[in-house]
Formats: sequence, structure tokens, C-alpha cells
Amino acid sequence: MAPEIQMPEPMCLIENNEEQLVANQEALKILSAITQPVVVVAIVGLYRTGKSYLMNKLAGKEKGFSVGSTVQSHTKGIWMWCVPHPQKPDHTLVLLDTEGLGDVEKINENNDTQIFALAILLSSTIVYNTMNKIDQGAIDLLHNVTEMTDLLRTRNSSDLNESEEAADMSFFPDLVWTLRDFYLSLETDGRAITSDEYLEKSLKLKQGSDERTEIVNLPRLCIQKFFPVKKCFVFDSPTKRNKLSQLQTLNSDELSPEFVQELSEFCSHIFIHSKTKSLPGGIQVNGPCLESLVLTYVDAINSGALPCIQNAVVALARRENSAALQKAVTHYDQQMSQRVKLPTETLQELLDLHRTCRNEAMEIFRKHSFKDEDQCFQKKLETLLSEKQDEICKKNKEASADHCSNLLQSIFKPLEQEVAQGIYAKPGGHSLFLQKMEQLKAQYLQQPGKGTQAEEELQKYLKTKEQLSNTILQTDQALTAKENARKAEQQRAAAARAKAQRLEAIRIQEEQKRAEQDRLHQEKLRQMERQMEIDKANFQAEQKRIREQRIQEEAAKIKAEQEAQIRQINEQLQKARETVYYSRPHNQCILS
Repeated sequence: MAPEIQMPEPMCLIENNEEQLVANQEALKILSAITQPVVVVAIVGLYRTGKSYLMNKLAGKEKGFSVGSTVQSHTKGIWMWCVPHPQKPDHTLVLLDTEGLGDVEKINENNDTQIFALAILLSSTIVYNTMNKIDQGAIDLLHNVTEMTDLLRTRNSSDLNESEEAADMSFFPDLVWTLRDFYLSLETDGRAITSDEYLEKSLKLKQGSDERTEIVNLPRLCIQKFFPVKKCFVFDSPTKRNKLSQLQTLNSDELSPEFVQELSEFCSHIFIHSKTKSLPGGIQVNGPCLESLVLTYVDAINSGALPCIQNAVVALARRENSAALQKAVTHYDQQMSQRVKLPTETLQELLDLHRTCRNEAMEIFRKHSFKDEDQCFQKKLETLLSEKQDEICKKNKEASADHCSNLLQSIFKPLEQEVAQGIYAKPGGHSLFLQKMEQLKAQYLQQPGKGTQAEEELQKYLKTKEQLSNTILQTDQALTAKENARKAEQQRAAAARAKAQRLEAIRIQEEQKRAEQDRLHQEKLRQMERQMEIDKANFQAEQKRIREQRIQEEAAKIKAEQEAQIRQINEQLQKARETVYYSRPHNQCILS
């Protein structure tokens, strides 16, 4: 049992209200939480024979299942106690204590058969608890099993051949026959025998073929057929008669040593040899599977149908496979919602994610499926996942379309506003409009996360703008023609103005030329006058210079002549002086 599963005390699993059997939902909830394989031990037998006491010992408790000390039956319906298996780790021991058979206060005698049937159907070990010895009465009580020839049928035919019988009986519970307050000696023909040998001897067919012998042998045949694995335990009286009413409160040292030893061997056998509850094909049963079996068998009995094990397996398979399918689908939905962000950039990206989640879901289904031999549920899962693929692809397409539509509206909104403002209602406006469209298209294409419908939505949007484009083109053409006419007229007017301007320029140029010529002529005249004045002044200055030069030359000549005359006079004077000097030697110094 899983660590979180705790059952401090037993709980009613199947209520018996005399009218019908009712499964307790709270108990079913506990079973549904047990993920471990279960070993199911059920006990059946006459009421007031100490069945609950044995089950409490198997649970390792002194108290738990109700133990009565009066002649009134205490346990009603089937009670359940789930405890950790003491010998098998990772297994849960499920103990089922049943309502006593043969209760004189019981109104519906069919309840005995129903309770007995359910105990066998649900258990992997059935403990048949009787008193004193194995006698015809005890065997006849087990004649309920003969009715299970129909109740527990696993084939439509009531005549099973040996191979079918071996296959069908393989999943029946092992039989443990407990004899309480056993007082006989275990010996035959003076030879000691074991309790198991005693059981086999008691179930041995009687010789004869008469009707009475067949009636006597019928319960024995049924027991041997349905319970190929059998074990017998004999119990001495646990204590003195006057203390039996306090049996639940007595300590071990107050009990018969033989009883204590026999009880220990019984519990040890149950713990070691009781097998895990299984279904045809060797499929181990866990808590949810046992829950499904309970519901299936109870519903079958209440509806008046005979509980068929094969049908129960089919019902269990249907329930488990439906749950496995739902787990797989839930896992797929969760993983897709976590991993996929719509819209995906490409369809292949989405398909790859789908394939990954699909494979995980299929693996979960295979892990939790149960006898889906015809792969009916697997095919159903494949169909569901295929439908989900189509659905997610459709959603991806719609998400991409919505996103792209909103994106286009956002990107092209300025263009629409400009159109509304008449910006393109002018010559050349259509060309500007197309240029703007190309710019916005490039901006749109650069945006990430548009998904698979990016191009298609763009083309659809552009398609809606074709009429607008044509209108702008027609307006452009009309305004262009008008503008061209206006420009032609302007060009003609400009040409006329240019011609007049050229003529005016020529006239002005001619006038300027004549004025320049007059100016140049007057300037030339003035220059000539100035030159004549200059020449005149130069001439007069030259004449003056010549005159002055002549005067100077005459003065220089006169001066030179005078100087020559003076030099001559001086020379003559000198010579005279020299003559005088030399003629007067005594006056030389004075002359000098």
C-alpha cells in the first residue's frame, strides 16, 4: 500500500441492506488510491464461528473487525481492511471479512450465495471457516460453490473440457479450510495424517453411480474443480469455554499453547503463500482494478444477472482502458497547452510538437492499458489524437489568421489614415501609394510569429485594397491629365514670356550697346583731350627744359670761359711770381 494510504480500522466495503448490495464509495476511494498489487484474503463461513478474530490476527491487530460474544451476527455485508503486506514489499494486503452464512435472522437467504460469490470473485485466497470437523454438513454448506458453476461461469457452455477448465480455474482463489475447536485425532487406520491429508480424504469422491452418491459427490466435485490449490488448518479451542466471550481481550499466555501455535502457522501460511490477485492472462490487480471488480460484480448481482468473470474482465478492461485513454488524452492536452504557443511559425513545427506529445500519450496509454487485445481503445486513442491534431491545426490556422489580420490592420492603419486625409489624391499619388504599400508589406513580412497564414492573409488584405488602389489610380490619372494641361499652358505662357523677355533683353542690350559706344566715344574724346593737355604740358615743359638747358649750357660755357681766363691769369701770375722770386734770393722765404 502506498505510504499515504492509512486505514487505522476496517471499513464496510459492500453493504447488505437485505434488498440489494451497495458498494461504499468511501471504501472505493481508498482502493482507487492503492497503486500497488494487492493480495486479497477473504473469509467465509457460518456466523459466530470466529472469522473476524482470525482476520484481526492477519491484520496484526488485537481489535479491528467486530468480534461478537453473543449468538447474534455482528458483521454485515463485506468489510475491508487494507494494511501493508508483512512479507511482500510494495504489496498491499486486503482483508475481507464477510457476513456469516446461515444467520437465522436473515430475511433474504440469497444473500448467503451473493456474499459467498463476491468473496470468491474478489479474493486471491478464500478462507472457509467451519466448526469442529469436516462433515457432510460442512461440505453441503459449501454446496454454494455448486451454484457458482453458473454464477462463476467463464464460458457460455456449462460443459468445460479439461483444457478450458485448466485455463479458467487458474485465476480462482486458493482455498484455505480452517476447522475451529477441532476435537478429533488426525489419524486413519492407525496412522497419523496431516490436516491436508484429512481435507483430501474428506473431499474424496464416494464410490458408486447411484443418484444419492452423485448428490453427495457433487459438492466435492465442485470444490476440486474450482479450488485446485487447497490447504487445511485445524484449531484447538483457544481457551476455556467460560473465557471465550473475552477471547479478543485475552493475552497469548491465557490462550491454549496449541491454539497459539496453530494460529501462528495459519498466519505465516497466509502471508507467505497467498498470491497476488490476478486476472486471466496473469494480469496483476491493484487498487483501482479491485475497485472496478467490486462495482462490476455488485452491479451484476443487483441487476439479477449472473456475475461472469470473463464479462468482469471485459468490464474491467473497458474501465481501465477508458481511464488509460483519458490519462493519455489529458497528458496530450496538458503537454500541448504547455509546449505549443499558437500560432506556430510553420505547420511542421506544430506537427513535430504534436508527434512528440502523441508518442508520449501513446506510451502512457500502453503503460496503463489493460487487455486491449483487439487494440480497440488504442485505435480510439489514435483517432482522438488525430482529431485533436486536426483541431489544433485548425486552431493554429485561426490563431495565425487572427494575429495576421490584427497585425495587418495595425501596420496599414497609417496608410488608411493618409488615404482618408487625401494625401494620395494628387498627380503621382498612385505611385506614392504603391511605394507606401511596398514599405508596409516589407514591414509586415519582417514581423515574427505570424504563423502559417501569413502570406494568405497578406494576399487577402491586398485583395481588399485593390479597389482602393484602382480608385487612387483613376484619380491620379485624371489629376495628372489636368496637371499636364495646366503645365502645357504654363509652358506656353512661359515661352511667350521668355520670348518677350528675350526681345526686351535684346532691346536693352542694344540700348546698352549704344550707350556703351557713346560712353566709349566720349571717354575716348576725353582721353584725347587729356592726352593733348598732357602733350601740351609736356611740350611746354620740354621747351622750358630746353631753354633752361640752353641757359645752363651758356652759363656753363661762360663760366668755363671765365674759369679758363682765371686759370690763365693765375698761371701768368704764378709765372710772374716765380720770376720775381728767383730774381730775389734773399726774399724767397718771405715769398714762400
